[in-house]
Amino acid sequence: MQFPDDTLIRIIIFVLGLCGFWVARRIHKHKKANKILVCPVGFDCHAVIHSNYSEFMHVPLEIFGMIYYAFLSIFYLFSIFISDIIPVVFSSFLVLITFGAFLFSIYLLGVQIFILKKGCSWCIVSAFICLCIFFLTALNYDFSSIAQIFIK
Repeated sequence: MQFPDDTLIRIIIFVLGLCGFWVARRIHKHKKANKILVCPVGFDCHAVIHSNYSEFMHVPLEIFGMIYYAFLSIFYLFSIFISDIIPVVFSSFLVLITFGAFLFSIYLLGVQIFILKKGCSWCIVSAFICLCIFFLTALNYDFSSIAQIFIK
């Protein structure tokens, strides 16, 4: 079996997706059981994950996080082995999704800093994972395929 040159990047994104899923699941389990979520750095995770900003359309943000990270992990797991048959449109969509997740993470960090004035180290880890995934996805993406659409 021959692997493409970017296989290492795909594996790293897959692992980052699993780590992000684990973080989101950990937050969800503690929140659902109403257990105190201890922050390793000394922030107030409990206050952040139970704030008014911890839901979007009445759905806990960590659920969206688990869905995002699971989708990403599954996609990259398959793309390690079958990268040749993935359509350009789907890859472009993935770049947009990772960019959107990164921007949403920045927004949520802003909420923690400027509105809640409390921090959550688990949320910061998730935002850092989003940053890494977006950076690696953009690095791995062939932007010439988009250029061809506009040049025609």
